[in-house]
Amino acid sequence: MKNILLRPHQLRNESIIVIQFPFDKELIGCVKTIENTRWSQTLSSWYVKKKDFNLHRVFNVFKSIAYVDYSALKITKDRTLPKERIKRKAYAKTPIPNTYIEHLKLKRYSENTIKSYVSEFKKFSSYFSKHNLETLDKDDIEGYLLYLIQKQKVSASSQNQAINAIKFYYEKVLQQPKMVFNIERPRKAKLLPKVLSKEEVFAIISTIKNLKHRCIISLIYSAGLRRSELLNLKIIDLDSSRNLILIRGGKGNKDRQSIISKELFNHLREYYKKYKPKTWLFEGANGGQYSPSSIAKVLSKASKIAGIRRKITPHMLRHSFATHLLEQGVSLRHIQTLLGHGSSKTTEIYTQVSTQEIGKIKNPLDDFYKTKSSTIHTDLGSIVEQNQNIKEINTPKGVHIH
Repeated sequence: MKNILLRPHQLRNESIIVIQFPFDKELIGCVKTIENTRWSQTLSSWYVKKKDFNLHRVFNVFKSIAYVDYSALKITKDRTLPKERIKRKAYAKTPIPNTYIEHLKLKRYSENTIKSYVSEFKKFSSYFSKHNLETLDKDDIEGYLLYLIQKQKVSASSQNQAINAIKFYYEKVLQQPKMVFNIERPRKAKLLPKVLSKEEVFAIISTIKNLKHRCIISLIYSAGLRRSELLNLKIIDLDSSRNLILIRGGKGNKDRQSIISKELFNHLREYYKKYKPKTWLFEGANGGQYSPSSIAKVLSKASKIAGIRRKITPHMLRHSFATHLLEQGVSLRHIQTLLGHGSSKTTEIYTQVSTQEIGKIKNPLDDFYKTKSSTIHTDLGSIVEQNQNIKEINTPKGVHIH
């Protein structure tokens, strides 16, 4: 691939960026398309005034044609880094390029993903508030990631989210080459899903007196829904004739169908007549989508009333739905479809929390106790027999021992 060098220079007391490369007709044709480029006979190179220079534009022009070396532009950077923790108030107001959000929407990322990426990228932008993000290099970014790990003590998932948000900007928005950092991505902890027993689920639902709240919690469990999927449901997504529900744009922007209890449909009809929702199946008091935090509060309160001491989350109802289906003999393939898992490996984890098959496994230690018990009984029998013989030998005739 052809190479292009970008370097700062002073020309007639004005700061410029030199675009330097050997004579090449194709590259000359490309450089002429860059706005405000000029030819310098003195330098025998093309250049752009620093105030007019746009690195993103240069990358776009030479994309897949030449490698752009812009390392020389970073020599004069102030590398003073913040020592304090990034405070929410500080980064929340940090402006980010409009193109960042536009590209996220063009990629059809979910609202939750966009919100997470924007939040992480704002932290990144706030950290480098005195720098031009386009001219940051790999060392700068790795320094920031180490700061998150060592100073901010972020979790593994937050670290991965930060990496994804940063890579999206440089690789998708600026269309730079793929970035590989010398920081190992943390492996996602392979934790078993936390599930409830059927009795616990039924106890929770039975404590909820409010019709809307009872329908919400019941539907999450009955269809194995994510919280965001429940909030995005519309009335037209319910199919009472087949006891099915359509989940639109689930994780990975995929549609799927799931099942609903026949009895729950009766409660949903009753709910519809009473609350008359307009757009969303479940709406807030003032219209619009129901609040995610409200669902968590309803479930938490009901769990405590039901006497369950551990923390219960809406996602545990989804895990419980899958586990209970597996224990009823439903195939993993069907459960995978109902949950919307892209890989069967994701669904297979429920085999590790299902107690039905595990409970049938014979514990090898039982053989030890069985053998030990048999030996003890045999030994006791021998002792009793020996004692009986001793008594018969030592007891005079005509005397009875009681």
